[in-house]
Amino acid sequence: MLNMDRREKIIEEIKKSNKPISASKLATMLGVSRQIIVGDVALLRASGFCIAATPRGYILDHQSQATTYTIAVKHSKDALADELYTIVDLGGSVVDVIVDHPIYGQLTGKLHLSSRYDIDQFLKKVSHEKAKPLSQLTDGLHLHTIECQNEDTYQRIIDSLHKKGYLFTK
Repeated sequence: MLNMDRREKIIEEIKKSNKPISASKLATMLGVSRQIIVGDVALLRASGFCIAATPRGYILDHQSQATTYTIAVKHSKDALADELYTIVDLGGSVVDVIVDHPIYGQLTGKLHLSSRYDIDQFLKKVSHEKAKPLSQLTDGLHLHTIECQNEDTYQRIIDSLHKKGYLFTK
């Protein structure tokens, strides 16, 4: 399979999937290594395709009908699951996590978490990889971009995070 044909097939598979599709799965389907897929996706991004890499795989980064908000939160590593569950249980989606690193500046990790299942998969991967959340680089202080269908949903999330002591307001 030619490089361009393979890249077209990658886009086709990502478009038709209703959930993120991993580089490993794409590699198996196309008979190449995972690293070839990662390189192809990088080239597709450079040519203008909005492909987001999530902890569960690649998705097309469509513009949502929801409104996005940026919130500042601070909590210990032990509160990570509760913070994320709070947001999705009240109707929001967690798009990303952002920290301001003293050396590298702003670091962003794409999350795309919209359900408890998504969060459970993310937490399982964090545990399996023995990875540290980005928020640990900044003593628990971080930002999230969240999506909400309306202002009421956003306000419920903010109120709940504030009551739990996670909302950073200083």
